[in-house]
Parts: sequence; C-alpha cells; structure tokens
Amino acid sequence: MNKINEVFARRGNKKLLSLYYCAGAPTLEGTGDVILAMQRRGIDFVEVGIPFSDPLADGPVIQTAATKALRNGMSLRKLFAQLREVKEQVRIPLILMGYLNPILKYGIEAFCQSCVESGVSGMIIPDLPFRDYLDSVKPVADRYGLRVIMLITPETSEERIRFIDDNTDGFIYMVSSAAITGAQKSFDEQKQEYFRRIDAMNLRNPRMIGFGISNKQTLKAAQGHATGAIIGSKFVTLLDETQDADLALDRLFAALERE
Repeated sequence: MNKINEVFARRGNKKLLSLYYCAGAPTLEGTGDVILAMQRRGIDFVEVGIPFSDPLADGPVIQTAATKALRNGMSLRKLFAQLREVKEQVRIPLILMGYLNPILKYGIEAFCQSCVESGVSGMIIPDLPFRDYLDSVKPVADRYGLRVIMLITPETSEERIRFIDDNTDGFIYMVSSAAITGAQKSFDEQKQEYFRRIDAMNLRNPRMIGFGISNKQTLKAAQGHATGAIIGSKFVTLLDETQDADLALDRLFAALERE
C-alpha cells in the first residue's frame, strides 16, 4: 500500500498535520535534516517544494524561498539525489509539490521513476490541467504506485469536485481560499461555509485543508472540517528565521497553541 494511504488507514480519530518547505532554502544541503526533524516531531506528511522561477500560486514567503533555493543551486536532480541519501531513514510519506514546467523538462516517466527510487509517495502539481492529468500523468503515476493529489478551491464546482474524487486516490488538497499562499489569523464565515459545504458532500477521499493556517484558531477550523491541515508559509518563515528545523518546529508548535 502507498504510504499516503497507510497513514489515513491507521490514523483512527487523529487529526493529521502536513508541513511544506521549499527544498534548498534556507540552505542547499538541508533537505534530509528538515525531513528527519519533522519525522522525529510527529509530522504525518512532508510536502517538499520543488523551487521554480514563476510560482504563480504562492505568496511572497514561498516565492522568496524558491528564489533563494534556486540561487543556492537546487535543482530537481539535486533534490532526488538528496532524498535518496535519506530514503532508508524516512518512514513518513514524502510528497513533492511543484509546477509542471520543471517536471515536463525532466520527463513524466523519468520523474515518476526517480520518485520511487528516492522514496517519494506522491506529487502535487498545482498548474496541472485535469485533462492532462487523466491522459498523460495518471497512467504513468499509477504504474509506479504514486498518488497525484489534486486541489479544490471555494470556486470549484460540485460536479468537478466529484469528478476529482472519482479519479484520484490519496487525499484531496482543499485550498482554504481562491488566493495565493500565506498565513492568516482567522477564517471568515465565508470560508467556514465552504468547509461545511464540502464536508457535507461525503467525498470518498479524505481531505486536507491548506493555505493560511498559522495559529490555533485556523488550525482548529481546518481540522474541524477535514482529516487534517497543511501548513506552509508559517513554517517556511520560521525555518528561514532560525536556520534550524528543530527550533523552527518548536516555534511553530508554540504558535499553534496561541489564538
């Protein structure tokens, strides 16, 4: 069974937590240390960002991290090499999150093969058109046992959400708002209504809510309407400030206890 599915199968009533960070930032060689620190501290999934020069869905925090990572010399080939070095130590699922252009340049088949060789369980490609996913990516990913996670937003129609639910496996990434990434202090009633609406659809796949989670209030709201939450910008900021994954995690957990 794919590691992503295993986590959901054995979670019981636990609310899951996934963290994102950009590979190559703040340091080029820190990939393995960050992943292993997250594993030690009980994080359920790690989303490893593939830096790209034009990250359209990302806010200034992750854009800055991607720019720094590229200047540090991070590349997809370098990332796969780093992941292979820690593969035997990593037990939690790794999910690569990146834009389509670098993956196409690498080659879909080669990308999926490298994912398996380096211990990656799935991928999130925000700008991958769903038709291209069905026609070109899903058949290859399925052959390698990889999960392709698709995103939905408050503007995604019910028909499309059900179509995504029927044609994906792993989980659905539920974007909290139709906006770029970035920490928020609270989710307004409009977002809460969106959470309730999707919750009431009784989808087959579990859902993880991301974008904007940075404190106790946003975390509880996300976990109250989904299987778990995804945190990106807040952790990326703390990692850049501390230059130390364990210290960044300490500060993140402290922030998640505050209203």
